[in-house]
Amino acid sequence: MTTPTRQPQIVRYGELRPCKTAFIDAHTPGSDQKENFTIIGGGVSESPDQHVHITERIGFNIGAAGQPPKCRNSLHSHRTAEVFFVLSGRWRFFWGRWGTAGEVVLQEGDIINIPTGIFRGFENIGTDYGMIMAILGGDDAGGGVIWAPQVIEDARAHGLMLGANGKLYDSKKGQTLPDGVAPMPLLTDAELATFPEPTTADVIPNHVARYWDLMALADRQPVQVIGAQGRLRDRPGFEVSLVTRGSASDTPHSHDRASVLMPMRGHWRLVWPGGEDVLNPGDTCLVPADLSHAAVPSMTGEASLYRIIATDDPPGATGRLL
Repeated sequence: MTTPTRQPQIVRYGELRPCKTAFIDAHTPGSDQKENFTIIGGGVSESPDQHVHITERIGFNIGAAGQPPKCRNSLHSHRTAEVFFVLSGRWRFFWGRWGTAGEVVLQEGDIINIPTGIFRGFENIGTDYGMIMAILGGDDAGGGVIWAPQVIEDARAHGLMLGANGKLYDSKKGQTLPDGVAPMPLLTDAELATFPEPTTADVIPNHVARYWDLMALADRQPVQVIGAQGRLRDRPGFEVSLVTRGSASDTPHSHDRASVLMPMRGHWRLVWPGGEDVLNPGDTCLVPADLSHAAVPSMTGEASLYRIIATDDPPGATGRLL
């Protein structure tokens, strides 16, 4: 484990380094233009080309996905939480064995806590390049990605092979599976039958929160979005809160563990002993544990940020309080 620094670490939106070969569907038509970003922690990328901006282990991972219009992320599943909020664009999230069990469209600022153990995918249905920011439960993000069988088969037809070791091999680069490494086995029908197929009516009330509803609730104090007392009641190993202009405080405070600040709207003046900086929409800031700090909007207008803090709950299945 790396030794944490004693001042905030900021990854600027404009300095994010994308990986275009992060996952098995990187050559599959319709998914071959997506960009993956690993901001804090190891993430779940299957590619050695993935750049990790901050390697500290803080109990959860922060990442992002950027996609042009009509580009989709293929059906996959996770064993720990996968939470997204929409930074820019308009996105359709869909789920189920074939992606037809249910769906929801999210606008900028909306957040979804996708149930673990279901196949899920998402696509940019807006008119411009869009970005969604991700929170993945656990330091190892649940041990990786579980792909729907058709995703693995489609990828193989377009030159990408996934080994049983979780690594990608690209035949377009002359790569083959190394000796002793078998292909990633496809899930059997019996295994596939264990993956839930919740309906839209099952998912939206308990797993989706709309930005403007949260903004109204955070008019005087931050609103807990995901957590034991959250609008989305869950204990995935971290808590997510929304802080707004009306609920921000210039009184310095600290947390007994690292926290992450992710501005959604506005410019935020971050102050700590011996320093200060400004956080902008799309930036990601890791604040060390026990560091006294305050974040307040530095300009007039709409201002909001998501704050994430790990809890003592082990990462695991979502919906443990539902």
